[in-house]
Amino acid sequence: MRKLSVILFAGTIIPGLLLSQKLPTGDPDSFRVKTCLHSVSYMGIWRGQATLTVDQFLLKAKELGFDGVMLAAKKPHVSLIDYDDAARQKLRARLKELGLELVCLAGYCDFTAGVDKAGIPNTEIQAIYIGELARLARDLGTGMVRIYTGYERPDIAYDKQYALVVEGLQMAGRIAAKYGVTLAVQNHHDIALHHDAMKWLLDEVNLPNVKAAFDCWSPTLEGLTPEEIRKAVHVMKPYIVHTTTADYKELPRYVYELNHTNYTREKSQMRAVPIGEGFLDYKTFINALKEIGYQGYIAYEMCEVLEGGGSIENLDASAKKFLEYVKQFK
Repeated sequence: MRKLSVILFAGTIIPGLLLSQKLPTGDPDSFRVKTCLHSVSYMGIWRGQATLTVDQFLLKAKELGFDGVMLAAKKPHVSLIDYDDAARQKLRARLKELGLELVCLAGYCDFTAGVDKAGIPNTEIQAIYIGELARLARDLGTGMVRIYTGYERPDIAYDKQYALVVEGLQMAGRIAAKYGVTLAVQNHHDIALHHDAMKWLLDEVNLPNVKAAFDCWSPTLEGLTPEEIRKAVHVMKPYIVHTTTADYKELPRYVYELNHTNYTREKSQMRAVPIGEGFLDYKTFINALKEIGYQGYIAYEMCEVLEGGGSIENLDASAKKFLEYVKQFK
């Protein structure tokens, strides 16, 4: 039974907010490894990747031994278009039957889309969409929706785009609060990607149900050292309620320059590999989560072309390696 409370929201009392997203305690002894499988891993998004239905995915997560699941809130999985009241009740009952925790819904938003078209109320559109995801989350029995900030558009002042993200998160947060839902902002899109910028952003949004889904991926590609990644986790401590893991190998790319009989280095292509076999330092990252007494789940996703192919057997093998890998942190 989730704890009910009353939250003061910008001068307005909103009753019944579900305080289901626990912030880090600061006590390493309170840390527990709770595993979560993201359904994007089995929805056929990437070349060669097998596709499971939602029910097949739930059975797979249960079979593999995950504690909970993270469901992608888009086709072919839990799309708002497909899930009416009856479908929501059925899915909630199925989760209960299988004994799986629905950790969160994965929303897909971009608050800076359409920033160059002033006549379109895109920020409102995004906020309303996220509000509907929050209602869906409540109906399915979870108190969290993972969301993004926005991609930076060229030739538009950065601070104008940043301000739209702040405005959008505040609007979406207030709508989500009506359903007792926390919005977990992932460090994924361009705006406020760096941890210092993200903390500033969340401080500025200043809503009790707008928190962070903080991952190791972007700090690594930003060039942070292991000690800097550890410090980043500590900076984000007031906000971290969720994290998603994935590991990658870097495949160098070159373009042949005929006039110089030479090659020019281009940006590398990233490919997914089982956790612990790529270049992300999850030992540092997860130990830092332990240091701050992180209380959320550690989700796993296969969100790129996977080494060994996208067959069910290979996806399963990678998921099992994740479960084995995180045992060292218990």
